[in-house]
Amino acid sequence: MNAVQIRSAERALSVGTWLIVAGAMLYSILTVTPLAAAHTPDRWAWTAPILPLVVDAAVVIVVRLDAVLARLGGHGGRWPIALRWMTGCMTLALNVADSALKNDLVGVAVHAVAPLLLIVTAETGLSYRRAITAAVLELEAKQQAEREARERAAIERREDAARRAREEREHAAALAREQREHEARMVREQAEREAAVRREEREREQARERAEREERERQEREREQLRAERERRERQAAERAERERRERIEQERRERAALLAGGPVADKLPEDDARAIVAAAHAEGLSVRQAAELCGWSVGWVSTRYAELRGLVNGVPVDLAGTAR
Repeated sequence: MNAVQIRSAERALSVGTWLIVAGAMLYSILTVTPLAAAHTPDRWAWTAPILPLVVDAAVVIVVRLDAVLARLGGHGGRWPIALRWMTGCMTLALNVADSALKNDLVGVAVHAVAPLLLIVTAETGLSYRRAITAAVLELEAKQQAEREARERAAIERREDAARRAREEREHAAALAREQREHEARMVREQAEREAAVRREEREREQARERAEREERERQEREREQLRAERERRERQAAERAERERRERIEQERRERAALLAGGPVADKLPEDDARAIVAAAHAEGLSVRQAAELCGWSVGWVSTRYAELRGLVNGVPVDLAGTAR
């Protein structure tokens, strides 16, 4: 049986059950309402249909919830069973009560058909639904097992294919690795030969460079010796010039001291002598007035000579004698 047939059976069971429930409810209302009206005060006679409706509503609840629990494979416990049997017994009692009170056995039997059929249908439908649910679960489990078996088979086939592909790749990789190793060995041997040739060339080049370096070093040593000799001669010349310069400065200092040693004069000295004294006074840092007292000339003339000595007259330096250098 497939899923379509199972759904068809469930639909037939559900439709049949609800037809029986509807018929039993209608028959119960028609049967119980006069009984309830006869035993109810006249002003409350309109409430007579409420009792069969309440009992039948309990029947509907029991049938519906039992169907849902059976479909889900659950069990409600003792209380649903008690409610089911209690509603069934109440329906049976209410339906046969009028005939039983009149001692009409045929009426009791006739009115007992619908409630008994409802009770048995509810129990049978519950059993059918549980059996169908078990069968559906078994079918689903079987289908699940078949799907898992097919999936495992597909997985095994994929693993076999992957393993074969991996083995082929490994074999191809091994062949390629051997080929690469052979080529690498050939390349390494060629590289070793080329390295040996390059090493010999490098040794020859190093020997040539070493000879050139030694020649350069020899030439550099000779240049260093020549430069040291030249620097020594230049140093000696500089020392000699410095010595001569110091001697000249010392000589000039003595000459200035001799010129300034005469002290102030009352008359003008000759211009050449005055110029020499002014130059000596300027070199010694004497003031214009002191220089004027030493040479006997005016302060203005001495100021002009100081300006000349400072190189401010036409921008031309002047020596001690007052002549342009």
